[in-house]
Amino acid sequence: MENILRFFLLNREIIFIVILSIFLGIEVISHVPAILHTPLMSGANAIHGVVIIGAIIVMGHAETTEAMILGFLAVVLGTLNVVGGFVVTDRMLEMFKKKK
Repeated sequence: MENILRFFLLNREIIFIVILSIFLGIEVISHVPAILHTPLMSGANAIHGVVIIGAIIVMGHAETTEAMILGFLAVVLGTLNVVGGFVVTDRMLEMFKKKK
């Protein structure tokens, strides 16, 4: 318990910035109009694809088992995020197609 408290005390500025970033992200995303959501999702998917490549590279240079597990977890979660983003983008594009 002391280690956790020490970690929070040593990194309180970074933790504060992360918490503010979360609130800012929620606020920004909640005010995006539906017409802009699809292009933003596509851009986010492209950026996350780069993150997956970076995770694979880092995983290839991992020297410990923990680093390998974290790298593998990053690749799996990143892949799920990209696939989910493309599914949501496809569903939103279907909404804009004209019905016959």
